[in-house]
Amino acid sequence: MLLKYKVEAILFASEKPLTTGQLRNVFPELERPDTLDLQEAIDTIVEDYQDRSIELRELASGYRFQVREQLSPWVSRLFEEKPPKYSRAFLEILAIIAYRQPVTRGDIEGIRGVAVSSSIIRTLMDREWIRVLSYKDVPGRPAVLGTTKQFLDYFNLKSLEDLPSMEDIRQFDEEIEQKILAEELQATDIKEGVQESTNDLPNSLNI
Repeated sequence: MLLKYKVEAILFASEKPLTTGQLRNVFPELERPDTLDLQEAIDTIVEDYQDRSIELRELASGYRFQVREQLSPWVSRLFEEKPPKYSRAFLEILAIIAYRQPVTRGDIEGIRGVAVSSSIIRTLMDREWIRVLSYKDVPGRPAVLGTTKQFLDYFNLKSLEDLPSMEDIRQFDEEIEQKILAEELQATDIKEGVQESTNDLPNSLNI
């Protein structure tokens, strides 16, 4: 049996991403492929799935089969549990840690200009999106924070270099704000139109 079929089956069955080293260790010692052959098999699988609804993607923790991002809205309907919605403060703190790491809580507060909620830091820790890298050698020894491989995996990133640029984020924020403003204006116009239509009704129809 071709090596790529064995690798494909292992990755399909795995509940978590696997590195090439972890893949090699699945094979019996005498049948263990060398790294080059294994990587060639992986590359072939990636190519085979180019035009499929699922893809083999390399993340920070290794390779994983997953549904293509553009199809996730349909697949998500299979699950009753809705994805969590995070507050703007939560996302701002996560972004600061991701883009400015290593940072302390004081650094985050200095950038945002407001106190950092302990519950947000705790939630990020519980989700294993951030971790304590070290402790700063100053009075109080504050924790120095950074992101984890789980954070990269969740957002389909191989490394921090794959994070979108700050300019892309600003443009995205502007587009979202413009969309919200347009929807609010449209809702206002509809409301005013309904009110004008009601005012034009004959008095005999008014209650």
